[in-house]
Amino acid sequence: MKTQKRLGILTSGGDCPGLNAVIRAVVSHATLTYGWQVVGIPYATRGLLEVKAIPLSLHGLDLRGIDPLLSMGGTILGSINKGDTLAYVDELMAGYQALELDALIGIGGDGSLAILNQLRNKGNWQFIAIPKTIDNDVALTERVVGFDTAVNTVVDALNRLTFTASSHDRVMIVEVMGRTAGHLALHSGIAGGADVILMPEIPYTIKDTCAHLAELRDRWGRRFAIVVVAEGAHIPEDSSNYASCEKPSCGIGQLIADELSNCSHKQIDIRASVLGHIQRGGIPSALDRLVATAFGKAAVDLIASGKTGQMVAWQNGEVVAVPLEAVLAKSPSLVDPHNYLVETARSLGIYVGNHAAA
Repeated sequence: MKTQKRLGILTSGGDCPGLNAVIRAVVSHATLTYGWQVVGIPYATRGLLEVKAIPLSLHGLDLRGIDPLLSMGGTILGSINKGDTLAYVDELMAGYQALELDALIGIGGDGSLAILNQLRNKGNWQFIAIPKTIDNDVALTERVVGFDTAVNTVVDALNRLTFTASSHDRVMIVEVMGRTAGHLALHSGIAGGADVILMPEIPYTIKDTCAHLAELRDRWGRRFAIVVVAEGAHIPEDSSNYASCEKPSCGIGQLIADELSNCSHKQIDIRASVLGHIQRGGIPSALDRLVATAFGKAAVDLIASGKTGQMVAWQNGEVVAVPLEAVLAKSPSLVDPHNYLVETARSLGIYVGNHAAA
């Protein structure tokens, strides 16, 4: 008879910095505190389908006595963010049983967690969720794994582009991730000194954007500017390409660049940069390492206490457990057009869209 609890862990959806730090914390706490066996499920639910598991131990994670996971980006377990997972429910149930798992910890964004929650309900699994996403759009938590590092990455890019923009009197359009939520654009834009921040939640116009850049030049003598635009920002109705351009085939960053060039009668020198997957990579920040470690420890404790269908969350400076169903019902969490950061941006003279429409 099996006497040792067997805990599975997987990473699902797009990668982000801090995933390995979560794995490290789960393995350390589950092994040292509870004496459990921990296995990694490779490539998310694909590992369940293929009935594969990777034994994870404290010594196995060390490299000549050095613990690399705290500072390593990506995920050692691999991840997937495509495929019709729910078409293989019976096979996934069988894979879970074949791997002899007593409980599962899943690290993912709201999309991945929604799928895993359906599998939990179907198989009556003991399941605890850990939120991660560079979009910061998981509800009921103030922090998620990966967001802080992504903000720092974008801010670093904005710092570099600002020097080039000022040297050549250019307007730099920087397209960042965020298909439905503009948290990354808003946070990095404020921290990176942007002059314009455009995001899905707040309507804007080419006319007003162009007027703002003209005011910077004519009133304040600024001959360069930084425009941060989330990839999911809607094409403004006064765009000349409004009817013919459809995302994602039409990159919003380049569209904005073309429109601003036209509205200035091509007097503004404009360049567009798409940061793309650079935002997902890199070494996790100190804050992401801290959040990842706290979340990993809390998830193991919830398993130990017999809880299931919960997500660990950061609220008021503490890690708490919230019902996963409630999280999914309120996700994705969008930027409130009237929140404090939006008003702060406006008070700094940043154009973030139209007051009346917002």
